[in-house]
Amino acid sequence: MRFDLQIIASWIEPESKVLDLGCGGGDLLYFLRENKGVDGRGIEQVESKVVQCIERGLSVLQGDINEEVVDYPDGTFDYVILSQTLQQVYEPADLIQSFLKIGRKGIVSFPNFSHWRIRLQLFATGYAPVSEQLPYDWHNTPNIRLITLKDFRKFSRDVGFHILKEAAINTDSKNKEGAIVTFLPNLRATYGIFLIGRNL
Repeated sequence: MRFDLQIIASWIEPESKVLDLGCGGGDLLYFLRENKGVDGRGIEQVESKVVQCIERGLSVLQGDINEEVVDYPDGTFDYVILSQTLQQVYEPADLIQSFLKIGRKGIVSFPNFSHWRIRLQLFATGYAPVSEQLPYDWHNTPNIRLITLKDFRKFSRDVGFHILKEAAINTDSKNKEGAIVTFLPNLRATYGIFLIGRNL
């Protein structure tokens, strides 16, 4: 399982109710069910990945996360997860406000566009950066926005939700292993992970 998913899994309490938005092939949901007794649900747009989830015995809907998330009653879940998907969302403020209604807490992770290799590549070449975490050219990327750790902190204040916990991580080329970054995280982290909650 990817290193960022390992961190996310460590933040989730056993026996929780979890919704994973953009759950992919279900690696996180499967791990949480098998190791923490979590009651997990997922929403995924890509049909082949939904099939993978169902073959693993996971409860996953195929659909658009922005549309499907509003169908759940308030307070249905303990955690709603948006892992490496925020940069592909058209209305991130609306989505986060929606999922903080149906979940007590949210977990958001994304590639950090402020990593030093990204900065250096843009400075040295003048081209839109391509990296292991952001592997697409500008014209074929599913990412419609680029986010830094500092951007997300400011976004939390602007939109009006609390950051309860955060981790900046630096991963290997396959994202399977990594380490938590505490010194200059906005410069040195490849990903940011944030546990968020509603303002009281």
